[in-house]
Amino acid sequence: MPRSSYRVLTNPCPHFLTATINHWLPLFTNPKLVDIVLDSWRYLQRNDNFQLYGYVILENHLHLIAASENLSRDIQRFKSYTAKQLIAHLEQHRSNRLLELLALFKRVHKHDSDYQVWEEGSHPQIIESEKVMRQKLEYIHQNPVKRGYVDKPEHWRYSSARNYLGQEGMIEVIRQW
Repeated sequence: MPRSSYRVLTNPCPHFLTATINHWLPLFTNPKLVDIVLDSWRYLQRNDNFQLYGYVILENHLHLIAASENLSRDIQRFKSYTAKQLIAHLEQHRSNRLLELLALFKRVHKHDSDYQVWEEGSHPQIIESEKVMRQKLEYIHQNPVKRGYVDKPEHWRYSSARNYLGQEGMIEVIRQW
């Protein structure tokens, strides 16, 4: 797959982004691996003024709406850190088959690692209006419903749908935009 030509256009405007596990491998069926993602976002929120407006984490990809002073850098740092942590967890728990697949599907030009966890790019789309924000949040929250995993968006644990209903979610999100 060629490198993505999508770019974050304006900071600190919110952007809709997607991050996909290499070859759509289902890493996030393990809650401990999802925790790595959530902990990374929490770190960025505390230390880098990373603003998370909405998210969903499915078994092999995630969507988020986020903003920061340097969103491209923060997403790159997020992917780099989580890749290292995900690999460390897989190695520690001897998940050899997943590690073999992450090594097999690694892109030829990736020389700095034995594995490639994330697909390249995040396809950022700027959120320029309240209408677009609502559309993207609806898409994010309906994703597990459309896949048949749950009947209602708020039933999916790894989603900001609960936050938007005034319930406690897995991570804080900004609901005022």
